[in-house]
Amino acid sequence: MLTNAMPRYEPLSAEALATIHAGWERLGREVGVSFDNPDALRLFRDAGQTVGDDGVVRFDPGFLRTQAALAPAEFRMRARNAERDLAIGGDSMIFCAVQGPPFVRRGGERRDGTFADFEDLLRLVQMDPNLDTPGRNVLEPNDVPLDSRHLLRALAMIRLTDRVWAGEPSSGQAAADCLRMAEIVHGGLGDDPVLFANCNVNSPLTFDARMLDGIVNYGAAGQAIIITPFLLMGAMAPVSTPAALVQQTLEALAGIALVQLIRPGTPCVMGSFLSSTDMKTGSPAFGGPESAFGLYASGQIARDLDLPWRSGGGTLTSSPLPDYQAGYEAMNTLLSAFLAGANVCWQSAGWMEGGLVSSFEKFMADTEILDLLCQQFRTVEIAEDDLAFDAHVEAGHGGHFFGTQHTLERFRDCFWRPTIATTENNDRWTKGGSLDHAARAEARWREQLEAYEQPPLDPAIEAELVDFVRARVAENGDEVAL
Repeated sequence: MLTNAMPRYEPLSAEALATIHAGWERLGREVGVSFDNPDALRLFRDAGQTVGDDGVVRFDPGFLRTQAALAPAEFRMRARNAERDLAIGGDSMIFCAVQGPPFVRRGGERRDGTFADFEDLLRLVQMDPNLDTPGRNVLEPNDVPLDSRHLLRALAMIRLTDRVWAGEPSSGQAAADCLRMAEIVHGGLGDDPVLFANCNVNSPLTFDARMLDGIVNYGAAGQAIIITPFLLMGAMAPVSTPAALVQQTLEALAGIALVQLIRPGTPCVMGSFLSSTDMKTGSPAFGGPESAFGLYASGQIARDLDLPWRSGGGTLTSSPLPDYQAGYEAMNTLLSAFLAGANVCWQSAGWMEGGLVSSFEKFMADTEILDLLCQQFRTVEIAEDDLAFDAHVEAGHGGHFFGTQHTLERFRDCFWRPTIATTENNDRWTKGGSLDHAARAEARWREQLEAYEQPPLDPAIEAELVDFVRARVAENGDEVAL
């Protein structure tokens, strides 16, 4: 977890920000948002909002602002290892690994993701000091039954990491299962949330039945809910960035308003996933200037509403390989999240090919970018010794500092050192096998897996978890090894 106290980059003037607010207010009042859930519609109707027979809710803007104000601007989350507890909001930044790809690229091979791949990515998350949460699904393990997949993923996350994790939000039953497993781990849910639920809006302007079931369950349990509009401009949102920001703000506020109706004061995070579309092919385009501007503006809007904010980037890229394109697109989106002051940074390591692939090599490359930026954005404290006056006296005019006492005391840790990038000259690089960046990244993740140590878990808790999962898997009619 990083404390990012650097000044935020805020591109919207006061007039532009007011125009965005006026836009979502009008969109909510005149067009509204569709909710495919009778309980949600009843709650909105009882709260005085206009609910149509078609399931569309048209909002009073003041109502949405009042509901958003019920969500805490800052809150804490408990991990099973207290040293990995999280602070959300304010100057805090937390980082999550890649989420959702059905394919994996590992050692140069692209194929369907497996549960073994999923577990190895969890081990890499656990080994990285800057990744605060594995999220929900660092990879879709296509070799395990779909109905029981969320149970197996949750069990693996609890076993292989000691981080806060995210529950499955896509159905009421899956949410209930994850909540029960969290209760087993923590001996009850308590006051501070222990689970994330990242709930994607079915943009444009629609909350589908399955996701709403998850929101209702997690909201009633007081767990942290991220409401994330999924906007690709030109596809699920208009092509103009201001229009997309208007839509994004309304969708997020509508979801947060519902959560606060279910349980006032439930921690909510305003989500953003805003990027462009290649208008020649219709494919998503990540890592461009529109994505960066969207991040800057989204952070500014969220702060104006006094809500914690989740950024869409991340180390996003459309590249099919961990190459130069992947590197500069990843750096662009992740640096933008830092400059924008994101509180929760999803997709921070491993995303590739427009979100279709979890790449082991890019995972390691991304964690190096993440570490570089974490060092760069830490608050700088300057002490008298840092000015090195005595070193100048010792080196003299025209001398060097290699042998000064100041250097000898600090040379081991005075500078950031990459683990994948090389500073070798050509002769040394050639003698070492002329390895490119992807090959060095592969070597690094193999080293990390060899060094992995599973965090301790109370045997009684693990046994209860296994019994619960085994029973639920049997109810689903599935057979899996636990």
